Amino acid sequence: MNVWLVAVAALALATGCSWTRSAASRMLPTDPNAELVYVALGDSTVEGIGASSQDTNYVSRLHARLREHYRNARVVNLGVGGATSEHVISRQLDRAVALRPQLLTLSVGPNDITSRVSVKTYAENMDTILGRLAKETEAVIVVNLLPDLAVTPRFRGRGELASVVGHLSTEFNEELARVAKRHGAAVVDLYRASRREVPGHPELLARDGYHPSDLGYARWAELMWEAVRPRIGS
Repeated sequence: MNVWLVAVAALALATGCSWTRSAASRMLPTDPNAELVYVALGDSTVEGIGASSQDTNYVSRLHARLREHYRNARVVNLGVGGATSEHVISRQLDRAVALRPQLLTLSVGPNDITSRVSVKTYAENMDTILGRLAKETEAVIVVNLLPDLAVTPRFRGRGELASVVGHLSTEFNEELARVAKRHGAAVVDLYRASRREVPGHPELLARDGYHPSDLGYARWAELMWEAVRPRIGS
């Protein structure tokens, strides 16, 4: 019985590893005329709150970069303001899988922090999301770490609240990076970029002191593109 259990565990581990290797090594099409579908999942930053128009959010900017290589690339933006990881599961995940994308980006988590979702629950939700995307699509998957919410004007200087939010940003990102690695998703380190750039460049944020501005979304798109570009088929 013990030998059988060991064999089953080994098989499960090997299968899981093959999924991870498969997702981590995926590439975008080599044919510039290919019908490429890019699907973006997530919250208000995906929807583009803070941008002056839909054309200046990071999803649209990333789509514009893709069209330089794939003339038939199209984008479906599923992002909704206020979305948590649970909302992505219940309202976006099935739609994303059904679209059969070649590229997926995911950005969600700040609303989990502000609505007091536990780190454990967030990690479980992200495991569900990234697990399904890895197993049920053939897409290149890119996820960004959460920015440091504590450096934004909404929280900066607010004492214990800023400290708590900053600590949770770190804990959420540790779990997100771990889960992303397990499922072969490329990880964009928005956390370090936000800590380094936002305090000295308030123009990166919109008037609400929280969401990115047009300049902030342009920078976000640059960071995301650095993860997407190496996956373009040659």
